[in-house]
Amino acid sequence: MLDIQFIRENPEVVKESQRKRGESADLVDQVLQADRLRRDALADFESTRAEQKKMGKAVAAASAEERPAIIAQTKELAAKVSEYKETADKATEDYTTAMWKLSNIVEPEAPEGGEDDYVVVKKVGQIRDFAAEGFEPKNHLELGEGVAGIDMKRGVKVSGSRFYFLRGAIARLELAMLTMGVDQAERNGFIMATTPTLVRPEIMAGTGFLNSHAEEIYRLREPDEQYLVGTSEVALAGMHEDEILDLSHGPLKYAGWSSCYRREAGAAGKDTMGIIRVHQFNKVEMFVYCKQEESYEQHQKLLAMEQEMLGKVEVPYRIIDTAAGDLGSSAARKFDCEAWVPTQERYRELTSTSNCTEYQARRLNIRERTEDGSTRPVSTLNGTLATTRWLVAILENHQQKDGSVVIPAALRPYMGGREVIEPTSWEA
Repeated sequence: MLDIQFIRENPEVVKESQRKRGESADLVDQVLQADRLRRDALADFESTRAEQKKMGKAVAAASAEERPAIIAQTKELAAKVSEYKETADKATEDYTTAMWKLSNIVEPEAPEGGEDDYVVVKKVGQIRDFAAEGFEPKNHLELGEGVAGIDMKRGVKVSGSRFYFLRGAIARLELAMLTMGVDQAERNGFIMATTPTLVRPEIMAGTGFLNSHAEEIYRLREPDEQYLVGTSEVALAGMHEDEILDLSHGPLKYAGWSSCYRREAGAAGKDTMGIIRVHQFNKVEMFVYCKQEESYEQHQKLLAMEQEMLGKVEVPYRIIDTAAGDLGSSAARKFDCEAWVPTQERYRELTSTSNCTEYQARRLNIRERTEDGSTRPVSTLNGTLATTRWLVAILENHQQKDGSVVIPAALRPYMGGREVIEPTSWEA
Protein backbone atom coordinates (compact mmCIF):
# COMPACT_ATOMS: atom_id res chain seq x y z
CA MET A 1 0.00 0.00 0.00
CA LEU A 2 1.16 3.51 -0.78
CA ASP A 3 1.24 6.62 1.41
CA ILE A 4 -2.00 8.51 0.75
CA GLN A 5 -0.34 11.83 1.55
CA PHE A 6 2.25 11.12 -1.16
CA ILE A 7 -0.53 10.28 -3.63
CA ARG A 8 -2.37 13.52 -2.80
CA GLU A 9 0.77 15.60 -3.32
CA ASN A 10 2.24 13.65 -6.28
CA PRO A 11 -0.62 12.12 -8.29
CA GLU A 12 1.28 12.39 -11.60
CA VAL A 13 4.25 10.46 -10.18
CA VAL A 14 1.94 7.61 -9.18
CA LYS A 15 0.13 7.73 -12.53
CA GLU A 16 3.42 7.53 -14.41
CA SER A 17 4.44 4.50 -12.33
CA GLN A 18 1.12 2.84 -13.19
CA ARG A 19 1.69 3.58 -16.89
CA LYS A 20 5.21 2.11 -16.77
CA ARG A 21 3.75 -1.07 -15.30
CA GLY A 22 1.08 -1.24 -17.98
CA GLU A 23 -1.60 -0.77 -15.33
CA SER A 24 -4.47 1.71 -15.04
CA ALA A 25 -3.48 5.31 -14.29
CA ASP A 26 -7.17 6.11 -13.76
CA LEU A 27 -6.99 4.08 -10.56
CA VAL A 28 -5.08 6.99 -8.99
CA ASP A 29 -8.05 9.31 -9.58
CA GLN A 30 -10.37 6.64 -8.17
CA VAL A 31 -8.23 6.45 -5.03
CA LEU A 32 -8.22 10.24 -4.61
CA GLN A 33 -12.00 10.40 -5.09
CA ALA A 34 -12.52 7.60 -2.56
CA ASP A 35 -10.18 9.44 -0.18
CA ARG A 36 -12.23 12.64 -0.47
CA LEU A 37 -15.52 10.80 0.12
CA ARG A 38 -14.01 8.99 3.09
CA ARG A 39 -12.74 12.19 4.69
CA ASP A 40 -16.05 13.99 4.14
CA ALA A 41 -18.00 11.06 5.59
CA LEU A 42 -15.72 10.85 8.62
CA ALA A 43 -16.03 14.60 9.17
CA ASP A 44 -19.85 14.38 9.13
CA PHE A 45 -19.76 11.45 11.53
CA GLU A 46 -17.30 13.06 13.96
CA SER A 47 -19.08 16.43 14.05
CA THR A 48 -22.49 14.82 14.58
CA ARG A 49 -21.14 12.53 17.29
CA ALA A 50 -19.57 15.54 19.05
CA GLU A 51 -22.93 17.30 18.91
CA GLN A 52 -24.57 14.18 20.34
CA LYS A 53 -22.16 14.22 23.31
CA LYS A 54 -22.97 17.87 23.99
CA MET A 55 -26.66 17.09 23.84
CA GLY A 56 -26.16 14.31 26.36
CA LYS A 57 -24.70 16.79 28.80
CA ALA A 58 -27.57 19.18 28.10
CA VAL A 59 -30.09 16.51 29.07
CA ALA A 60 -28.46 16.12 32.46
CA ALA A 61 -28.50 19.88 33.06
CA ALA A 62 -32.00 20.55 31.68
CA SER A 63 -35.05 21.32 33.75
CA ALA A 64 -37.97 18.94 33.88
CA GLU A 65 -39.88 21.08 31.38
CA GLU A 66 -36.95 21.27 28.88
CA ARG A 67 -35.90 17.62 29.12
CA PRO A 68 -38.53 15.96 26.83
CA ALA A 69 -37.68 18.23 23.89
CA ILE A 70 -33.93 17.73 24.37
CA ILE A 71 -34.36 13.95 24.64
CA ALA A 72 -36.31 14.00 21.36
CA GLN A 73 -33.46 15.92 19.72
CA THR A 74 -30.99 13.44 21.20
CA LYS A 75 -32.84 10.54 19.59
CA GLU A 76 -32.80 12.31 16.22
CA LEU A 77 -29.06 12.87 16.56
CA ALA A 78 -28.49 9.25 17.54
CA ALA A 79 -30.18 8.15 14.33
CA LYS A 80 -28.02 10.57 12.34
CA VAL A 81 -24.86 9.35 14.06
CA SER A 82 -25.78 5.77 13.18
CA GLU A 83 -26.48 6.76 9.57
CA TYR A 84 -23.24 8.75 9.25
CA LYS A 85 -21.23 5.94 10.82
CA GLU A 86 -22.60 3.47 8.29
CA THR A 87 -21.74 5.88 5.46
CA ALA A 88 -18.25 6.48 6.85
CA ASP A 89 -17.60 2.74 7.26
CA LYS A 90 -18.69 2.09 3.65
CA ALA A 91 -16.55 4.99 2.38
CA THR A 92 -13.54 3.68 4.32
CA GLU A 93 -14.06 0.20 2.90
CA ASP A 94 -14.26 1.57 -0.66
CA TYR A 95 -11.15 3.66 -0.08
CA THR A 96 -9.18 0.69 1.30
CA THR A 97 -10.24 -1.51 -1.62
CA ALA A 98 -9.07 1.10 -4.12
CA MET A 99 -5.78 1.68 -2.29
CA TRP A 100 -4.95 -2.03 -2.22
CA LYS A 101 -5.32 -2.21 -6.00
CA LEU A 102 -2.46 0.24 -6.55
CA SER A 103 0.95 -1.33 -7.16
CA ASN A 104 4.16 -0.02 -5.62
CA ILE A 105 5.81 3.00 -7.21
CA VAL A 106 8.48 1.86 -9.64
CA GLU A 107 11.98 3.18 -9.09
CA PRO A 108 12.91 5.70 -11.82
CA GLU A 109 15.92 3.58 -12.88
CA ALA A 110 13.80 0.50 -13.68
CA PRO A 111 13.49 -0.13 -17.44
CA GLU A 112 10.16 0.49 -19.14
CA GLY A 113 8.27 -2.23 -20.96
CA GLY A 114 7.20 -5.82 -20.39
CA GLU A 115 8.71 -9.26 -19.89
CA ASP A 116 11.13 -8.99 -22.82
CA ASP A 117 12.29 -5.43 -22.14
CA TYR A 118 14.77 -6.20 -19.35
CA VAL A 119 18.26 -4.70 -19.41
CA VAL A 120 21.29 -6.98 -19.09
CA VAL A 121 23.46 -5.52 -16.32
CA LYS A 122 26.40 -7.90 -16.77
CA LYS A 123 27.45 -11.43 -17.67
CA VAL A 124 29.72 -13.59 -15.52
CA GLY A 125 31.57 -16.83 -16.33
CA GLN A 126 32.63 -18.75 -19.42
CA ILE A 127 30.09 -20.80 -21.37
CA ARG A 128 31.47 -24.28 -22.07
CA ASP A 129 32.05 -25.36 -25.66
CA PHE A 130 30.83 -28.96 -25.52
CA ALA A 131 31.48 -29.47 -29.23
CA ALA A 132 35.16 -28.68 -28.67
CA GLU A 133 35.15 -31.21 -25.84
CA GLY A 134 33.79 -33.81 -28.22
CA PHE A 135 30.32 -34.61 -26.88
CA GLU A 136 26.70 -33.49 -26.93
CA PRO A 137 25.52 -32.32 -23.49
CA LYS A 138 22.65 -34.13 -21.82
CA ASN A 139 19.78 -32.29 -20.21
CA HIS A 140 19.41 -32.23 -16.45
CA LEU A 141 16.71 -34.92 -16.42
CA GLU A 142 18.83 -37.35 -18.45
CA LEU A 143 21.74 -36.67 -16.11
CA GLY A 144 19.59 -36.98 -13.00
CA GLU A 145 18.10 -40.25 -14.18
CA GLY A 146 21.55 -41.50 -15.17
CA VAL A 147 22.82 -41.11 -11.61
CA ALA A 148 19.56 -42.48 -10.15
CA GLY A 149 18.82 -39.10 -8.60
CA ILE A 150 15.69 -37.61 -10.25
CA ASP A 151 12.57 -39.75 -10.48
CA MET A 152 9.75 -37.95 -12.28
CA LYS A 153 7.69 -41.06 -13.08
CA ARG A 154 7.20 -42.04 -9.46
CA GLY A 155 6.60 -38.42 -8.50
CA VAL A 156 3.75 -38.28 -11.01
CA LYS A 157 2.45 -41.64 -9.78
CA VAL A 158 2.28 -40.37 -6.19
CA SER A 159 1.21 -36.75 -6.64
CA GLY A 160 0.43 -35.97 -10.30
CA SER A 161 2.17 -33.92 -12.97
CA ARG A 162 5.12 -31.68 -12.10
CA PHE A 163 6.02 -33.63 -8.97
CA TYR A 164 9.20 -35.66 -8.49
CA PHE A 165 11.45 -37.56 -6.12
CA LEU A 166 15.07 -36.56 -5.52
CA ARG A 167 17.19 -39.49 -4.35
CA GLY A 168 20.71 -40.38 -3.34
CA ALA A 169 23.47 -37.97 -4.34
CA ILE A 170 21.08 -35.52 -6.03
CA ALA A 171 18.99 -35.22 -2.86
CA ARG A 172 22.23 -34.69 -0.94
CA LEU A 173 23.33 -32.08 -3.51
CA GLU A 174 20.13 -30.09 -2.98
CA LEU A 175 20.58 -30.23 0.79
CA ALA A 176 24.25 -29.25 0.43
CA MET A 177 23.37 -26.24 -1.70
CA LEU A 178 20.68 -25.01 0.69
CA THR A 179 22.93 -25.52 3.72
CA MET A 180 25.76 -23.63 2.05
CA GLY A 181 23.31 -20.78 1.45
CA VAL A 182 22.33 -20.69 5.12
CA ASP A 183 26.00 -20.71 6.18
CA GLN A 184 26.71 -17.75 3.92
CA ALA A 185 23.66 -15.90 5.21
CA GLU A 186 24.60 -16.42 8.86
CA ARG A 187 28.12 -15.14 8.20
CA ASN A 188 26.48 -11.96 6.89
CA GLY A 189 24.29 -11.37 9.92
CA PHE A 190 21.13 -13.18 8.86
CA ILE A 191 19.06 -15.16 11.36
CA MET A 192 18.05 -18.57 10.04
CA ALA A 193 14.34 -19.35 10.28
CA THR A 194 12.30 -22.36 9.26
CA THR A 195 8.92 -20.91 8.43
CA PRO A 196 5.25 -21.94 8.24
CA THR A 197 4.15 -22.91 4.74
CA LEU A 198 0.46 -22.23 5.43
CA VAL A 199 -0.57 -18.62 6.04
CA ARG A 200 -3.74 -16.65 6.66
CA PRO A 201 -5.34 -14.76 3.73
CA GLU A 202 -4.50 -11.44 5.42
CA ILE A 203 -0.78 -12.27 5.35
CA MET A 204 -0.83 -13.42 1.73
CA ALA A 205 -2.72 -10.28 0.71
CA GLY A 206 -0.44 -8.08 2.80
CA THR A 207 2.63 -9.18 0.87
CA GLY A 208 0.94 -8.40 -2.45
CA PHE A 209 0.68 -11.95 -3.80
CA LEU A 210 -3.10 -11.95 -4.23
CA ASN A 211 -2.92 -9.50 -7.11
CA SER A 212 -1.38 -10.60 -10.42
CA HIS A 213 0.07 -13.80 -8.90
CA ALA A 214 -3.16 -15.06 -7.31
CA GLU A 215 -3.70 -17.81 -9.87
CA GLU A 216 -0.32 -19.36 -9.02
CA ILE A 217 -1.16 -19.87 -5.35
CA TYR A 218 -2.60 -23.00 -3.76
CA ARG A 219 -5.58 -22.18 -1.57
CA LEU A 220 -7.16 -24.35 1.10
CA ARG A 221 -10.82 -23.41 1.27
CA GLU A 222 -13.39 -23.97 4.01
CA PRO A 223 -13.02 -24.71 6.81
CA ASP A 224 -9.32 -23.74 6.74
CA GLU A 225 -9.13 -20.61 4.52
CA GLN A 226 -5.36 -20.69 4.30
CA TYR A 227 -2.79 -20.42 1.51
CA LEU A 228 0.31 -22.48 0.75
CA VAL A 229 3.27 -20.15 0.31
CA GLY A 230 5.33 -19.94 -2.87
CA THR A 231 8.22 -18.41 -0.92
CA SER A 232 9.11 -17.97 2.75
CA GLU A 233 9.05 -14.21 2.02
CA VAL A 234 5.33 -14.36 2.81
CA ALA A 235 5.74 -15.87 6.27
CA LEU A 236 8.77 -13.73 7.09
CA ALA A 237 6.89 -10.56 6.15
CA GLY A 238 3.90 -11.62 8.24
CA MET A 239 6.01 -12.56 11.24
CA HIS A 240 6.20 -8.94 12.41
CA GLU A 241 2.68 -7.86 11.41
CA ASP A 242 1.36 -5.06 13.68
CA GLU A 243 4.75 -4.67 15.39
CA ILE A 244 7.14 -1.79 16.02
CA LEU A 245 10.71 -2.89 15.27
CA ASP A 246 13.95 -1.63 16.79
CA LEU A 247 16.25 -0.89 13.83
CA SER A 248 18.60 1.37 15.77
CA HIS A 249 21.38 -1.23 15.51
CA GLY A 250 20.89 -1.96 11.82
CA PRO A 251 18.53 -3.95 9.58
CA LEU A 252 16.74 -7.06 10.82
CA LYS A 253 17.71 -9.90 8.45
CA TYR A 254 16.32 -13.42 8.11
CA ALA A 255 17.22 -16.43 5.98
CA GLY A 256 14.06 -18.47 5.63
CA TRP A 257 14.23 -22.18 4.74
CA SER A 258 10.98 -23.72 3.57
CA SER A 259 9.23 -25.93 1.10
CA CYS A 260 7.37 -23.82 -1.45
CA TYR A 261 4.30 -24.49 -3.60
CA ARG A 262 3.18 -22.99 -6.89
CA ARG A 263 0.33 -24.02 -9.14
CA GLU A 264 2.15 -22.77 -12.28
CA ALA A 265 -1.35 -22.03 -13.56
CA GLY A 266 -0.10 -19.73 -16.30
CA ALA A 267 2.57 -22.13 -17.51
CA ALA A 268 0.48 -24.82 -19.24
CA GLY A 269 2.68 -26.70 -21.71
CA LYS A 270 5.83 -24.80 -20.70
CA ASP A 271 8.91 -26.53 -19.28
CA THR A 272 7.03 -29.72 -18.55
CA MET A 273 10.26 -31.75 -18.70
CA GLY A 274 12.25 -32.16 -15.50
CA ILE A 275 12.34 -29.89 -12.48
CA ILE A 276 12.34 -26.38 -13.99
CA ARG A 277 8.63 -25.68 -13.41
CA VAL A 278 7.33 -27.84 -10.59
CA HIS A 279 4.61 -27.53 -7.98
CA GLN A 280 6.82 -28.12 -4.92
CA PHE A 281 10.43 -27.15 -4.25
CA ASN A 282 12.76 -26.05 -1.46
CA LYS A 283 14.31 -22.64 -1.07
CA VAL A 284 16.45 -20.42 1.14
CA GLU A 285 15.11 -16.88 0.95
CA MET A 286 16.66 -13.73 2.40
CA PHE A 287 14.31 -11.17 3.91
CA VAL A 288 15.31 -7.76 5.27
CA TYR A 289 13.56 -5.11 7.36
CA CYS A 290 15.40 -1.78 7.23
CA LYS A 291 15.01 1.97 7.49
CA GLN A 292 13.46 3.60 4.43
CA GLU A 293 16.63 5.43 3.43
CA GLU A 294 18.67 2.21 3.56
CA SER A 295 16.61 0.13 1.12
CA TYR A 296 18.63 0.93 -2.02
CA GLU A 297 21.90 -0.05 -0.32
CA GLN A 298 20.36 -3.22 1.11
CA HIS A 299 19.08 -4.18 -2.33
CA GLN A 300 22.60 -4.03 -3.74
CA LYS A 301 23.86 -6.14 -0.83
CA LEU A 302 21.27 -8.84 -1.48
CA LEU A 303 22.28 -8.93 -5.14
CA ALA A 304 25.92 -9.29 -4.12
CA MET A 305 24.98 -12.18 -1.81
CA GLU A 306 23.27 -13.96 -4.71
CA GLN A 307 26.31 -13.45 -6.93
CA GLU A 308 28.57 -14.89 -4.25
CA MET A 309 26.44 -18.03 -4.12
CA LEU A 310 26.39 -18.39 -7.91
CA GLY A 311 30.16 -18.04 -7.93
CA LYS A 312 30.41 -20.95 -5.49
CA VAL A 313 28.41 -23.29 -7.71
CA GLU A 314 30.51 -22.22 -10.71
CA VAL A 315 27.84 -21.65 -13.36
CA PRO A 316 27.86 -18.91 -16.05
CA TYR A 317 25.14 -16.35 -15.37
CA ARG A 318 23.88 -12.91 -16.20
CA ILE A 319 22.10 -10.22 -14.17
CA ILE A 320 19.05 -8.50 -15.62
CA ASP A 321 17.25 -5.38 -14.46
CA THR A 322 13.58 -6.38 -14.75
CA ALA A 323 11.29 -4.07 -16.71
CA ALA A 324 8.49 -2.26 -14.87
CA GLY A 325 5.75 -4.21 -16.64
CA ASP A 326 7.20 -7.50 -15.37
CA LEU A 327 7.48 -6.50 -11.71
CA GLY A 328 5.24 -7.98 -9.06
CA SER A 329 2.87 -5.47 -7.49
CA SER A 330 5.02 -5.14 -4.33
CA ALA A 331 8.38 -4.57 -6.02
CA ALA A 332 9.71 -1.12 -6.81
CA ARG A 333 12.68 -2.73 -8.59
CA LYS A 334 13.91 -6.27 -9.17
CA PHE A 335 17.12 -7.88 -10.38
CA ASP A 336 17.21 -11.47 -11.64
CA CYS A 337 20.28 -13.70 -11.87
CA GLU A 338 19.91 -16.16 -14.73
CA ALA A 339 22.20 -19.15 -15.25
CA TRP A 340 23.19 -20.56 -18.61
CA VAL A 341 21.47 -23.88 -19.39
CA PRO A 342 23.55 -25.62 -22.09
CA THR A 343 20.88 -27.90 -23.58
CA GLN A 344 18.45 -24.99 -23.92
CA GLU A 345 21.16 -22.59 -25.10
CA ARG A 346 19.62 -19.82 -23.05
CA TYR A 347 19.75 -18.21 -19.63
CA ARG A 348 17.12 -19.25 -17.05
CA GLU A 349 16.22 -17.48 -13.83
CA LEU A 350 17.79 -18.91 -10.67
CA THR A 351 17.45 -15.99 -8.27
CA SER A 352 15.67 -12.69 -7.95
CA THR A 353 15.92 -9.88 -5.44
CA SER A 354 13.27 -7.19 -4.97
CA ASN A 355 13.13 -3.89 -3.13
CA CYS A 356 9.55 -3.54 -1.91
CA THR A 357 10.22 -0.20 -0.14
CA GLU A 358 7.38 0.47 2.36
CA TYR A 359 4.63 -1.19 0.30
CA GLN A 360 4.34 -4.46 2.25
CA ALA A 361 5.03 -2.83 5.62
CA ARG A 362 2.13 -0.39 5.20
CA ARG A 363 -0.24 -3.24 4.37
CA LEU A 364 0.97 -5.31 7.33
CA ASN A 365 1.38 -2.34 9.72
CA ILE A 366 5.08 -2.91 10.43
CA ARG A 367 6.83 0.19 11.74
CA GLU A 368 9.96 1.45 13.45
CA ARG A 369 10.33 3.95 16.28
CA THR A 370 11.99 7.18 15.16
CA GLU A 371 14.24 9.50 17.18
CA ASP A 372 11.39 11.90 17.97
CA GLY A 373 9.30 9.04 19.41
CA SER A 374 6.90 8.74 16.49
CA THR A 375 6.63 5.70 14.19
CA ARG A 376 6.91 5.20 10.45
CA PRO A 377 6.72 2.19 8.08
CA VAL A 378 9.90 0.21 7.49
CA SER A 379 11.18 -0.99 4.12
CA THR A 380 11.22 -4.69 3.20
CA LEU A 381 13.41 -6.55 0.69
CA ASN A 382 13.79 -10.16 -0.39
CA GLY A 383 16.23 -12.27 -2.38
CA THR A 384 16.81 -15.94 -3.17
CA LEU A 385 20.03 -17.66 -2.04
CA ALA A 386 19.35 -21.17 -3.29
CA THR A 387 16.47 -23.24 -4.60
CA THR A 388 15.80 -26.65 -6.13
CA ARG A 389 15.93 -25.24 -9.67
CA TRP A 390 19.65 -24.57 -9.21
CA LEU A 391 20.20 -28.31 -9.71
CA VAL A 392 19.32 -27.83 -13.39
CA ALA A 393 22.23 -25.45 -13.97
CA ILE A 394 24.67 -27.34 -11.73
CA LEU A 395 24.04 -30.70 -13.39
CA GLU A 396 24.18 -29.44 -16.96
CA ASN A 397 27.20 -27.16 -16.56
CA HIS A 398 29.27 -29.69 -14.59
CA GLN A 399 28.49 -32.83 -16.58
CA GLN A 400 31.17 -35.06 -18.08
CA LYS A 401 31.20 -37.14 -21.26
CA ASP A 402 30.46 -40.37 -19.35
CA GLY A 403 27.34 -38.91 -17.73
CA SER A 404 28.99 -38.20 -14.40
CA VAL A 405 28.72 -34.81 -12.71
CA VAL A 406 31.62 -32.99 -11.06
CA ILE A 407 30.56 -31.44 -7.75
CA PRO A 408 31.61 -27.77 -7.46
CA ALA A 409 34.50 -27.44 -5.00
CA ALA A 410 32.57 -25.23 -2.56
CA LEU A 411 29.86 -27.89 -2.19
CA ARG A 412 32.18 -30.84 -1.56
CA PRO A 413 32.53 -30.31 2.22
CA TYR A 414 28.72 -30.51 2.41
CA MET A 415 28.79 -33.76 0.41
CA GLY A 416 31.16 -35.60 2.76
CA GLY A 417 34.13 -34.73 0.57
CA ARG A 418 32.64 -36.38 -2.49
CA GLU A 419 33.97 -34.90 -5.74
CA VAL A 420 31.97 -36.64 -8.49
CA ILE A 421 28.48 -38.09 -8.83
CA GLU A 422 28.90 -41.23 -10.91
CA PRO A 423 26.32 -42.87 -13.17
CA THR A 424 24.50 -45.72 -11.44
CA SER A 425 21.57 -48.01 -12.13
CA TRP A 426 18.21 -47.72 -10.41
CA GLU A 427 17.34 -50.10 -7.65
CA ALA A 428 13.85 -51.64 -7.52
